Amino acid sequence: MKADRLLSILLLLQTRGRVPATELAERLEVSVRTIYRDVESLSAAGVPVFTERGRHGGIGLLPGYRTDVTGLTADEARALFVLSAQGAHSDLGLDGALGSALRKVMAALPAPHRPAAERVRERILVDPARWMQTPGAAGPAAGPDLGELQYAVFADRRLRLRYRHSGTPAPVEYTVDPYGLVSKAAVWYLVADLHGEPRLFRADRVLAADTTEEAVRRRTGVGLGEVWAVLREQVERLPKDVPVRVRVRRGRLDMFLRIHGGRVTAPPPEPGAVPAEEWTEVAMAFPAPAAVRSLLAFGADVEVLAPPTARRELARAAAEALRLYEDRS
Repeated sequence: MKADRLLSILLLLQTRGRVPATELAERLEVSVRTIYRDVESLSAAGVPVFTERGRHGGIGLLPGYRTDVTGLTADEARALFVLSAQGAHSDLGLDGALGSALRKVMAALPAPHRPAAERVRERILVDPARWMQTPGAAGPAAGPDLGELQYAVFADRRLRLRYRHSGTPAPVEYTVDPYGLVSKAAVWYLVADLHGEPRLFRADRVLAADTTEEAVRRRTGVGLGEVWAVLREQVERLPKDVPVRVRVRRGRLDMFLRIHGGRVTAPPPEPGAVPAEEWTEVAMAFPAPAAVRSLLAFGADVEVLAPPTARRELARAAAEALRLYEDRS
Protein backbone atom coordinates (compact mmCIF):
# COMPACT_ATOMS: atom_id res chain seq x y z
CA MET A 1 0.00 0.00 0.00
CA LYS A 2 2.89 2.40 0.71
CA ALA A 3 4.24 2.06 -2.81
CA ASP A 4 0.82 2.90 -4.24
CA ARG A 5 0.53 5.87 -1.87
CA LEU A 6 3.97 7.17 -2.89
CA LEU A 7 2.98 7.01 -6.54
CA SER A 8 -0.29 8.80 -5.78
CA ILE A 9 1.60 11.59 -3.99
CA LEU A 10 4.01 11.89 -6.89
CA LEU A 11 1.23 12.10 -9.45
CA LEU A 12 -0.78 14.59 -7.39
CA LEU A 13 2.26 16.84 -7.08
CA GLN A 14 2.96 16.51 -10.78
CA THR A 15 -0.62 17.45 -11.63
CA ARG A 16 -1.30 20.14 -9.05
CA GLY A 17 2.10 21.66 -8.42
CA ARG A 18 2.54 22.65 -4.77
CA VAL A 19 0.02 20.93 -2.46
CA PRO A 20 -0.40 21.42 1.31
CA ALA A 21 0.47 18.38 3.38
CA THR A 22 -2.95 18.52 5.05
CA GLU A 23 -4.68 18.21 1.67
CA LEU A 24 -2.53 15.25 0.67
CA ALA A 25 -3.28 13.59 4.00
CA GLU A 26 -7.02 14.11 3.52
CA ARG A 27 -7.03 12.82 -0.05
CA LEU A 28 -5.02 9.70 0.80
CA GLU A 29 -6.73 9.15 4.18
CA VAL A 30 -3.53 9.12 6.25
CA SER A 31 -1.98 11.42 8.84
CA VAL A 32 0.12 14.47 8.02
CA ARG A 33 3.06 12.78 9.75
CA THR A 34 2.72 9.85 7.34
CA ILE A 35 2.76 12.26 4.40
CA TYR A 36 6.04 13.79 5.58
CA ARG A 37 7.54 10.31 6.03
CA ASP A 38 6.44 9.45 2.49
CA VAL A 39 8.06 12.64 1.19
CA GLU A 40 11.32 11.59 2.84
CA SER A 41 11.02 8.21 1.11
CA LEU A 42 10.49 9.89 -2.27
CA SER A 43 13.51 12.11 -1.70
CA ALA A 44 15.65 9.10 -0.75
CA ALA A 45 14.58 7.43 -3.99
CA GLY A 46 15.90 10.37 -6.01
CA VAL A 47 12.64 12.25 -6.60
CA PRO A 48 13.34 16.04 -6.42
CA VAL A 49 10.61 16.78 -3.89
CA PHE A 50 10.75 19.71 -1.47
CA THR A 51 8.67 21.18 1.36
CA GLU A 52 8.03 24.80 2.24
CA ARG A 53 6.56 25.83 5.55
CA GLY A 54 4.34 28.80 6.17
CA ARG A 55 0.92 30.00 5.12
CA HIS A 56 1.57 29.60 1.41
CA GLY A 57 3.89 26.62 1.73
CA GLY A 58 3.37 23.01 0.82
CA ILE A 59 5.00 20.06 -0.86
CA GLY A 60 6.12 20.27 -4.46
CA LEU A 61 8.44 18.98 -7.17
CA LEU A 62 11.32 20.86 -8.70
CA PRO A 63 10.34 22.45 -12.04
CA GLY A 64 10.69 20.20 -15.06
CA TYR A 65 10.38 16.88 -13.25
CA ARG A 66 7.64 14.51 -14.35
CA THR A 67 6.97 10.83 -14.80
CA ASP A 68 6.46 10.51 -18.52
CA VAL A 69 3.69 8.04 -19.28
CA THR A 70 2.32 9.12 -22.65
CA GLY A 71 0.15 7.71 -25.41
CA LEU A 72 -3.36 8.85 -24.47
CA THR A 73 -5.10 11.22 -26.85
CA ALA A 74 -7.47 13.96 -25.69
CA ASP A 75 -10.54 11.96 -26.79
CA GLU A 76 -9.29 8.84 -25.00
CA ALA A 77 -8.80 10.83 -21.80
CA ARG A 78 -12.31 12.29 -22.01
CA ALA A 79 -13.72 8.81 -22.57
CA LEU A 80 -12.06 7.54 -19.40
CA PHE A 81 -13.46 10.37 -17.30
CA VAL A 82 -16.96 9.83 -18.70
CA LEU A 83 -16.62 6.16 -17.77
CA SER A 84 -15.85 7.21 -14.20
CA ALA A 85 -19.31 8.77 -13.92
CA GLN A 86 -21.21 5.53 -14.47
CA GLY A 87 -21.42 4.58 -10.79
CA ALA A 88 -20.86 0.84 -11.23
CA HIS A 89 -17.45 1.08 -9.56
CA SER A 90 -19.14 2.21 -6.36
CA ASP A 91 -21.36 -0.89 -6.20
CA LEU A 92 -18.29 -3.06 -6.76
CA GLY A 93 -16.30 -1.36 -4.00
CA LEU A 94 -13.82 0.18 -6.42
CA ASP A 95 -14.24 3.88 -5.58
CA GLY A 96 -10.77 4.19 -4.10
CA ALA A 97 -9.14 2.31 -6.97
CA LEU A 98 -10.91 4.49 -9.53
CA GLY A 99 -9.78 7.69 -7.84
CA SER A 100 -6.19 6.47 -7.77
CA ALA A 101 -6.36 5.39 -11.42
CA LEU A 102 -7.73 8.73 -12.56
CA ARG A 103 -5.02 10.61 -10.71
CA LYS A 104 -2.45 8.51 -12.54
CA VAL A 105 -4.17 9.11 -15.87
CA MET A 106 -4.39 12.85 -15.26
CA ALA A 107 -0.70 13.03 -14.38
CA ALA A 108 0.21 10.99 -17.46
CA LEU A 109 -1.68 13.29 -19.83
CA PRO A 110 0.19 15.87 -21.82
CA ALA A 111 -0.46 19.28 -20.29
CA PRO A 112 -2.67 20.54 -23.18
CA HIS A 113 -5.10 17.63 -22.69
CA ARG A 114 -5.68 18.12 -18.96
CA PRO A 115 -8.20 20.99 -19.08
CA ALA A 116 -10.44 19.03 -21.49
CA ALA A 117 -10.37 15.98 -19.22
CA GLU A 118 -11.20 18.09 -16.17
CA ARG A 119 -14.13 19.71 -18.00
CA VAL A 120 -15.70 16.30 -18.53
CA ARG A 121 -16.47 16.20 -14.80
CA GLU A 122 -18.12 19.61 -15.05
CA ARG A 123 -20.05 19.03 -18.26
CA ILE A 124 -21.04 15.34 -18.27
CA LEU A 125 -23.20 13.72 -15.61
CA VAL A 126 -24.43 10.13 -15.76
CA ASP A 127 -27.17 9.30 -13.27
CA PRO A 128 -27.81 5.54 -13.47
CA ALA A 129 -30.77 5.60 -11.05
CA ARG A 130 -34.26 5.20 -12.44
CA TRP A 131 -36.85 7.96 -12.02
CA MET A 132 -38.74 8.09 -8.70
CA GLN A 133 -36.27 5.71 -7.09
CA THR A 134 -35.43 6.44 -3.48
CA PRO A 135 -31.69 6.11 -2.85
CA GLY A 136 -31.01 2.75 -1.27
CA ALA A 137 -34.53 1.45 -1.97
CA ALA A 138 -33.43 -0.81 -4.80
CA GLY A 139 -30.30 -2.37 -6.18
CA PRO A 140 -27.74 -4.68 -4.75
CA ALA A 141 -27.72 -3.04 -1.32
CA ALA A 142 -30.96 -4.94 -0.64
CA GLY A 143 -29.27 -8.28 -1.30
CA PRO A 144 -25.87 -9.75 -0.42
CA ASP A 145 -22.55 -8.03 -0.91
CA LEU A 146 -21.65 -8.13 -4.58
CA GLY A 147 -18.20 -9.23 -3.45
CA GLU A 148 -19.25 -12.89 -3.19
CA LEU A 149 -20.76 -12.82 -6.66
CA GLN A 150 -17.61 -11.14 -7.99
CA TYR A 151 -15.43 -13.73 -6.32
CA ALA A 152 -17.26 -16.63 -7.96
CA VAL A 153 -17.11 -14.92 -11.35
CA PHE A 154 -13.36 -14.23 -11.24
CA ALA A 155 -12.43 -17.47 -9.49
CA ASP A 156 -14.31 -19.49 -12.13
CA ARG A 157 -16.26 -21.38 -9.46
CA ARG A 158 -19.84 -22.59 -9.32
CA LEU A 159 -22.16 -20.59 -7.11
CA ARG A 160 -24.93 -21.69 -4.76
CA LEU A 161 -27.77 -19.20 -4.56
CA ARG A 162 -30.76 -18.79 -2.29
CA TYR A 163 -33.02 -16.76 -4.54
CA ARG A 164 -36.41 -15.09 -4.21
CA HIS A 165 -38.41 -14.79 -7.43
CA SER A 166 -40.74 -11.85 -7.96
CA GLY A 167 -44.20 -12.61 -6.62
CA THR A 168 -43.05 -15.82 -4.93
CA PRO A 169 -42.59 -15.61 -1.15
CA ALA A 170 -40.70 -18.90 -0.74
CA PRO A 171 -37.01 -18.73 -1.77
CA VAL A 172 -35.49 -21.30 -4.13
CA GLU A 173 -31.97 -22.76 -4.06
CA TYR A 174 -29.92 -23.07 -7.23
CA THR A 175 -26.39 -24.09 -8.16
CA VAL A 176 -25.37 -22.01 -11.16
CA ASP A 177 -22.40 -21.50 -13.46
CA PRO A 178 -21.71 -17.75 -13.58
CA TYR A 179 -20.51 -15.86 -16.64
CA GLY A 180 -20.40 -12.39 -15.10
CA LEU A 181 -22.23 -9.40 -13.65
CA VAL A 182 -24.20 -6.83 -15.64
CA SER A 183 -25.44 -3.43 -14.46
CA LYS A 184 -28.60 -2.47 -16.32
CA ALA A 185 -30.46 0.77 -15.43
CA ALA A 186 -28.85 0.86 -11.95
CA VAL A 187 -29.83 -2.77 -11.26
CA TRP A 188 -27.18 -5.48 -10.99
CA TYR A 189 -27.76 -8.91 -12.52
CA LEU A 190 -25.86 -12.16 -12.32
CA VAL A 191 -25.66 -13.86 -15.73
CA ALA A 192 -25.28 -17.61 -15.32
CA ASP A 193 -26.19 -21.01 -16.72
CA LEU A 194 -28.65 -23.18 -14.83
CA HIS A 195 -28.55 -26.79 -16.06
CA GLY A 196 -26.86 -25.55 -19.22
CA GLU A 197 -29.49 -22.90 -20.00
CA PRO A 198 -28.90 -19.12 -19.73
CA ARG A 199 -30.58 -17.45 -16.76
CA LEU A 200 -30.71 -13.96 -15.30
CA PHE A 201 -30.69 -13.37 -11.53
CA ARG A 202 -31.30 -9.95 -9.99
CA ALA A 203 -28.67 -9.30 -7.34
CA ASP A 204 -31.18 -7.67 -4.99
CA ARG A 205 -33.22 -10.90 -4.93
CA VAL A 206 -30.25 -13.08 -3.96
CA LEU A 207 -30.81 -13.84 -0.28
CA ALA A 208 -27.56 -15.79 0.13
CA ALA A 209 -24.61 -16.69 -2.07
CA ASP A 210 -21.87 -19.23 -1.48
CA THR A 211 -18.95 -19.97 -3.80
CA THR A 212 -18.30 -23.69 -4.12
CA GLU A 213 -15.01 -25.49 -4.74
CA GLU A 214 -16.33 -26.87 -8.04
CA ALA A 215 -14.95 -25.41 -11.25
CA VAL A 216 -17.46 -23.49 -13.33
CA ARG A 217 -19.10 -25.41 -16.19
CA ARG A 218 -19.62 -22.78 -18.85
CA ARG A 219 -20.57 -23.73 -22.37
CA THR A 220 -17.53 -24.00 -24.65
CA GLY A 221 -16.88 -20.90 -26.74
CA VAL A 222 -19.64 -18.86 -25.09
CA GLY A 223 -18.86 -15.63 -23.24
CA LEU A 224 -20.70 -13.08 -21.14
CA GLY A 225 -21.53 -10.87 -24.12
CA GLU A 226 -23.25 -13.64 -26.05
CA VAL A 227 -25.25 -14.90 -23.06
CA TRP A 228 -26.33 -11.37 -22.09
CA ALA A 229 -27.49 -10.68 -25.66
CA VAL A 230 -29.70 -13.78 -25.60
CA LEU A 231 -31.17 -12.94 -22.18
CA ARG A 232 -31.76 -9.30 -23.06
CA GLU A 233 -33.57 -10.29 -26.25
CA GLN A 234 -35.80 -12.65 -24.23
CA VAL A 235 -36.70 -9.91 -21.78
CA GLU A 236 -37.31 -7.24 -24.42
CA ARG A 237 -39.20 -9.45 -26.85
CA LEU A 238 -42.78 -8.25 -26.63
CA PRO A 239 -45.71 -10.56 -27.42
CA LYS A 240 -47.79 -9.66 -30.45
CA ASP A 241 -50.68 -7.36 -29.60
CA VAL A 242 -54.23 -8.67 -29.81
CA PRO A 243 -56.33 -6.73 -32.39
CA VAL A 244 -59.55 -5.49 -30.82
CA ARG A 245 -62.49 -3.81 -32.57
CA VAL A 246 -64.69 -1.52 -30.51
CA ARG A 247 -67.49 0.97 -31.11
CA VAL A 248 -67.65 4.28 -29.28
CA ARG A 249 -70.45 6.78 -28.90
CA ARG A 250 -69.60 9.90 -30.89
CA GLY A 251 -70.17 12.13 -27.89
CA ARG A 252 -67.36 10.39 -25.99
CA LEU A 253 -64.99 9.79 -28.88
CA ASP A 254 -62.78 12.80 -28.19
CA MET A 255 -62.22 11.81 -24.56
CA PHE A 256 -61.79 8.16 -25.56
CA LEU A 257 -59.02 9.04 -28.00
CA ARG A 258 -57.27 11.23 -25.41
CA ILE A 259 -57.07 8.30 -23.02
CA HIS A 260 -56.65 5.33 -25.35
CA GLY A 261 -55.25 6.98 -28.50
CA GLY A 262 -51.97 5.12 -28.07
CA ARG A 263 -53.76 1.81 -28.71
CA VAL A 264 -55.68 2.95 -31.79
CA THR A 265 -54.27 1.27 -34.90
CA ALA A 266 -56.34 3.07 -37.56
CA PRO A 267 -57.69 6.63 -37.60
CA PRO A 268 -61.43 6.85 -36.79
CA PRO A 269 -63.84 8.90 -38.94
CA GLU A 270 -63.43 12.66 -38.75
CA PRO A 271 -65.54 14.40 -36.06
CA GLY A 272 -68.87 15.60 -37.40
CA ALA A 273 -69.12 12.85 -40.01
CA VAL A 274 -72.09 11.28 -38.17
CA PRO A 275 -74.59 12.61 -35.59
CA ALA A 276 -73.40 12.80 -31.97
CA GLU A 277 -75.66 9.93 -30.82
CA GLU A 278 -74.37 7.52 -33.41
CA TRP A 279 -71.59 4.98 -32.90
CA THR A 280 -68.25 4.86 -34.65
CA GLU A 281 -65.96 1.87 -34.88
CA VAL A 282 -62.33 2.08 -33.75
CA ALA A 283 -59.56 -0.46 -34.43
CA MET A 284 -57.28 -1.01 -31.44
CA ALA A 285 -54.58 -3.38 -30.16
CA PHE A 286 -53.98 -4.65 -26.61
CA PRO A 287 -51.14 -6.78 -25.24
CA ALA A 288 -53.67 -9.36 -23.97
CA PRO A 289 -57.45 -9.81 -23.92
CA ALA A 290 -57.52 -9.03 -20.19
CA ALA A 291 -56.19 -5.53 -20.90
CA VAL A 292 -59.54 -4.51 -22.38
CA ARG A 293 -60.87 -4.20 -18.82
CA SER A 294 -59.57 -0.63 -18.87
CA LEU A 295 -62.43 0.20 -21.27
CA LEU A 296 -64.97 -0.34 -18.48
CA ALA A 297 -64.31 3.23 -17.37
CA PHE A 298 -66.49 4.35 -20.30
CA GLY A 299 -69.43 2.19 -19.20
CA ALA A 300 -72.10 1.76 -21.87
CA ASP A 301 -70.45 4.32 -24.18
CA VAL A 302 -67.91 1.75 -25.41
CA GLU A 303 -68.66 -1.77 -26.66
CA VAL A 304 -66.07 -4.39 -27.61
CA LEU A 305 -67.15 -6.04 -30.84
CA ALA A 306 -64.31 -8.50 -31.42
CA PRO A 307 -62.60 -10.82 -30.70
CA PRO A 308 -64.96 -12.98 -28.63
CA THR A 309 -62.27 -13.57 -25.97
CA ALA A 310 -62.09 -9.84 -25.33
CA ARG A 311 -65.89 -9.56 -25.14
CA ARG A 312 -66.02 -12.39 -22.60
CA GLU A 313 -63.24 -10.77 -20.57
CA LEU A 314 -65.17 -7.50 -20.39
CA ALA A 315 -68.39 -9.34 -19.55
CA ARG A 316 -66.65 -11.11 -16.65
CA ALA A 317 -65.26 -7.82 -15.38
CA ALA A 318 -68.70 -6.20 -15.54
CA ALA A 319 -70.27 -9.17 -13.72
CA GLU A 320 -67.63 -8.98 -10.98
CA ALA A 321 -68.33 -5.28 -10.50
CA LEU A 322 -72.08 -5.93 -10.40
CA ARG A 323 -71.71 -8.60 -7.71
CA LEU A 324 -69.53 -6.28 -5.67
CA TYR A 325 -71.94 -3.37 -5.72
CA GLU A 326 -75.34 -5.08 -5.79
CA ASP A 327 -77.63 -4.47 -2.82
CA ARG A 328 -77.37 -7.40 -0.40
CA SER A 329 -79.95 -6.11 2.07
